[in-house]
Amino acid sequence: MGKISPVSSKYIINASIEIEGVVDRPDVIGAIFGQTEGLLGSDLELRELQRSGRIGRIEVNVETKGGKTQGNIVIPSSLDKAETCIVGAALEIIQRIGPCNAKVKVVNIEDVRVSKRNFVVDRAKGLLKNLMDNVMPDSQEIAEEVAHSVRVMEITEFGKERLPAGPAVAESDELIVVEGRADVLALLKQGFKNVIAMNGTSVPRTIIELSKQKEITVFVDGDRGGNLIIKDLLNVAEVDFVTKAPDGKEVEELAKKEIHKALRSKITAEQARLELASLDTSNSVRKPIIRRPQPARPVRSSTPLPHKQNSSFQKKVFMSPAEKQKFGNMLESLLGTRGAIVLDEKLNVLGKVPFSELVSTLKSLNSGVYAVVFDGIVDKSLVETAERTSVKHIVAMDSKVKRNETKLNIVTANEL
Repeated sequence: MGKISPVSSKYIINASIEIEGVVDRPDVIGAIFGQTEGLLGSDLELRELQRSGRIGRIEVNVETKGGKTQGNIVIPSSLDKAETCIVGAALEIIQRIGPCNAKVKVVNIEDVRVSKRNFVVDRAKGLLKNLMDNVMPDSQEIAEEVAHSVRVMEITEFGKERLPAGPAVAESDELIVVEGRADVLALLKQGFKNVIAMNGTSVPRTIIELSKQKEITVFVDGDRGGNLIIKDLLNVAEVDFVTKAPDGKEVEELAKKEIHKALRSKITAEQARLELASLDTSNSVRKPIIRRPQPARPVRSSTPLPHKQNSSFQKKVFMSPAEKQKFGNMLESLLGTRGAIVLDEKLNVLGKVPFSELVSTLKSLNSGVYAVVFDGIVDKSLVETAERTSVKHIVAMDSKVKRNETKLNIVTANEL
């Protein structure tokens, strides 16, 4: 009897069979051919279809338990969809096999080409990864766009918090802890696979546990937010080394040379504690100077005097404790994302946009914006745009604009 190669089949009919009695495999095959004979006409006669190679070898697997037989039928087909479905439906007319009652049910009809396509895609990913691992240095720039997809595939999720991480975190004795997913991608690009992200400002339990087992190097952005993260980690985790991106830069923005230079320049955790303590002392000395009235005013009291303040201070609004807590939580959730959240007076989220699009978004909204929370630094252009709208509060990681230069209420991460 003719056979058809599984490679040439387009569909596979999968059917289940239940028989109230004991029968053998040849009995089932005989019933299939015998009871469908003449049912579908000469063009769809199973014997003729098998001779011409349009139906492959019919596979029957049966098992007998407790006086009853159960099993499955597999029929490969190179017919079109409609003809394959007709042949499958014809199997369900079988009601007896030998002397026993039987019931045949088509479970599904599988499109072989779909599984082949899935195989092709998976195999192509593997080949691409091997190619990128062995690519020549002068080819890396040409293949940058394709390489990005490979790096994304390499990112895994580690621990109960499902933290973004490189593929070598579990087996490495040394780990690099960064702020967010984008930082993990940046280091993967340069070949560092022992990287894990905190994914926020609060220190995950997974990071704390890993710090007890492995050597930890903390690598954060070159801003005040980076200092806050270092401080939190030093308080709750067993950190070994600390390094930062250059001032004003983020880890994800660094070139290969800058990343390697930063990691070579890492300092011990003890030295980092001393530097942070020195920075805190310096900040506490400067705060009274920043908050004094303008030089033209003779008053030097540290207590605010409303009747002595200029017009911009008189128009300021103040943040309630509930607002302060909510804004603080939002800023924490944005850390490392370079994103911004725009809110109305009821603290409903009007939208989330990249920080680079915040000014244009405020211009387009024009009014109805009560507060803006973002992962970045407040500058003069943003303040000028916000002052022309209904914005009352700006919450950010840091600010280049002093309080006495605007009527807006600017709050930084340190103050939260």
